[in-house]
Amino acid sequence: MALLEGRNLRKIYRLSRKNSIDALRGADVTIESGEMVAIMGPSGSGKSTLMHILGLLHSPDRNGGEAPTLTVAGVDATGLSDRERTRVRATQMGFVFQQFNLVPTLTAEENVALAAEYAGVKGSKAKELALDSLALVGLADRGGHRPSELSGGEQQRVALARALVNKPTLVLADEPTGNLDSGRSAEILALFRQFNRQHGQTFIIVTHDAEVAAACDRVIHMRDGVIVGEEPLLSDAVA
Repeated sequence: MALLEGRNLRKIYRLSRKNSIDALRGADVTIESGEMVAIMGPSGSGKSTLMHILGLLHSPDRNGGEAPTLTVAGVDATGLSDRERTRVRATQMGFVFQQFNLVPTLTAEENVALAAEYAGVKGSKAKELALDSLALVGLADRGGHRPSELSGGEQQRVALARALVNKPTLVLADEPTGNLDSGRSAEILALFRQFNRQHGQTFIIVTHDAEVAAACDRVIHMRDGVIVGEEPLLSDAVA
């Protein structure tokens, strides 16, 4: 069953009156529920823009061609208000980024609890969910530490705990291993696969790393703002 379906997805970024970038030139994409999918391509290929549109962080452009469509779990997302898009992101999606994006003045527990609070969970319940999520990624004993007191791998696991705290159906990750060494990268990929297999969560991973892509079920290849091909993979590389 398709979790995400996008057609005619386009995005132009206006840099000035006379200068613009065609980041996405009309992409058609389907993501099945329970898949772990990599999106690959060189810098400027549109892979991050596609992820941002699928994650409702940006809206596809309606001008310049056939009207775009985007459905999330069967719901038309192109007509959602900003408030509704925020609600869907907070309750149904989780995000992991290369730079971790943790609040430096907050502890690991507080960073994770913040995501629960954005989804409408308050007080002690948010704290309980944060501690549970940190335990799932192996950081039950590090909840009281601030980001500066954690290694890069630990910070990324906190970011993953934050993405998972609301039990999302979809996790979107943009270069999640870009700042990690090979050992820490393997740990993060193993956690992605663990949650994918045990909880049926769908993962979309933007990456330029062939080893990351090889850990996925399918790879979507992009170049110059369009999808140029895709390939299924055997996904037993990460147990």
